[in-house]
Amino acid sequence: MAREPRIVAELGRPETSEETAVRKAANTRAYRESQNFRNLIVALLATLAIVVVIFLVVPRGGPGAHRSIDPAAAAQAAEGAYGRSVIVPHVPEPEGDRGNGWFVNDARVVDGEIAQWEVLYVPGDSSFLRFVQGFDGDATWAAQQLGGTAPSGEVEIAGVVWQTYDVDPSANKNVTYALGTQAGADHLLLYGTSSPDKTAEVAEMIAPQVRALTEESE
Repeated sequence: MAREPRIVAELGRPETSEETAVRKAANTRAYRESQNFRNLIVALLATLAIVVVIFLVVPRGGPGAHRSIDPAAAAQAAEGAYGRSVIVPHVPEPEGDRGNGWFVNDARVVDGEIAQWEVLYVPGDSSFLRFVQGFDGDATWAAQQLGGTAPSGEVEIAGVVWQTYDVDPSANKNVTYALGTQAGADHLLLYGTSSPDKTAEVAEMIAPQVRALTEESE
């Protein structure tokens, strides 16, 4: 016995073959679109999971992750190569529990008409401070290192008299302040973007070595 065609409520009559084909095609399209949406959500969740894993696994550095180099070994090599004493400003102790203190970024001799022993400090903030000992340098050499800047005054720190320099940062690689003094045959400079107080902190640290270098040349 033949089955009577199903009456569609919306039509009030049985579907034609063409209407049946259209309905099935629409259902198929809707199903595929829903599957694509599900796949997209699954892909986004998988990507998010990967990002979270990478974030948790990959080590991230912080303010305490800086590793200071020891300038003493480089200083010893410089003394042997040039046959003279060099000053080695030591790194101040870290400040606070997180160790956000000073660290040394570089220590080396730079050859030139006047060889220079240099130690580059980063005082635990966004500034920098460079110590330079110019072998057989003088005040003229110091002014050249600072773009022709002349001393603006002087200050005594731990028994050593230093010339002060207020430097134009736009013409001198962002350098804003400097101290300079003669120690025997050599001239010493402390300069950078650090504050006068931080610069004076290093000047006070090296005062005994500055006096010893001066006495050595007498």
